[in-house]
Amino acid sequence: MSDSLYPIRMTTLLDRVPEPGLVTVRIETLTTGVSLLENDLNRYGLLMGRPIRTRRQATLASLAAELGVSRTTVSNAYNRPDQLSPELRRRVLETARRLGYPGPDPVARSLRTRKAGAVGLLLTENLSYAFRDPAAVGVLEGLALACEDAGVGLHLVPASPGREDVAAVHRAGVDGFVVYSVPDDDPHLAAVLERPVPTVIIDQPRVEGVDRVGPDDAAAVTKLASHLVSLGHRQVGVLCMRLGRERNDDFVNPQRQSSAHFHVQRTRLEALAAEFSEAGVDWASVPVVERFDHTVDDGASGARQLLDAYPQVTALICTSDILALGALAEAERRGLRVPLDLTVTGFDGISEAERSGLTTVHQPVLEKGKVAGRLLLGSAERVGPKVITLPTELRIGRTSAPPRTVEEPWFGG
Repeated sequence: MSDSLYPIRMTTLLDRVPEPGLVTVRIETLTTGVSLLENDLNRYGLLMGRPIRTRRQATLASLAAELGVSRTTVSNAYNRPDQLSPELRRRVLETARRLGYPGPDPVARSLRTRKAGAVGLLLTENLSYAFRDPAAVGVLEGLALACEDAGVGLHLVPASPGREDVAAVHRAGVDGFVVYSVPDDDPHLAAVLERPVPTVIIDQPRVEGVDRVGPDDAAAVTKLASHLVSLGHRQVGVLCMRLGRERNDDFVNPQRQSSAHFHVQRTRLEALAAEFSEAGVDWASVPVVERFDHTVDDGASGARQLLDAYPQVTALICTSDILALGALAEAERRGLRVPLDLTVTGFDGISEAERSGLTTVHQPVLEKGKVAGRLLLGSAERVGPKVITLPTELRIGRTSAPPRTVEEPWFGG
């Protein structure tokens, strides 16, 4: 028995030795001092039999017997406290602590009720993404609020990009799934839809017969593009989030744009293409750079790649605020004046974007998570799938203006 596994102290009792070379060893826990094991070791280190003495763990039945109440009363103290008087519940819990009763077995309870008491959130990102990305944080908070209101837990099921193992989905003990923004060919999505539990999708993909919550991306981006067209921008570039499960950090052609497995990015690019094409811009000539990872640094590197190759661009349209914040940093590094030399726009309406004065499309990310949670938790009360479209708002900030004219000096480089 290794002391790296068990916090113990070892006491050698030399006051009684049955025969030469034989010692008695008592092993006790540091926290309670209760004897776990008492054996004789011979000179070869072999255990010589004495019975093990352990304290039996209290059970619901033994706790009920100790209190002189029914097992249902003990169970209610944990699961339905409103059924007991405050004094009786306090007495049950205090006795449970004294006897070391840990409470009802959640596994046994879920088997009995066929309810796990938790909602699963599937996001095909590393776990840290849910606590780092501002839009994801807002969605997570909203979903958590819905779970709090319903008295259920929230089980995160992260799946790193590129992983094919769907075991985490199969073993998740949940009563339903909220799927947050995944590609249509993701195996984890397929695994979720195979399970006989309700599912709500946030943003993407669009799946026939499955509940979904999200904004009207096409309408929102059309308003943004119309704003830029009205300002006079025709030489534009686009910085977008990942379009597929395979890594790509480069320029993308129209074919990759139209075949993107991330529906939100595909829809936003299609809306931009339609609006600028109507304004006489050949969309095939518009540079579009994709970034697989979603960070400010990736936004900066994407803007650098695009502006190095197309310095004549007067407006850089980013499909997220995070990428736009990176583009603003790159513009400053190059000495470009925003918006005099370069217009930059985003999408999401996160707080950092608002502080930067970014022209962007605002969407209610916290409400998105809350609505998805309520939709999932109320799915048993209705028949048929439901799609909820959330409102968006074009917020014109300090980063968009008419393009610089030929006569105006340009100090960028």
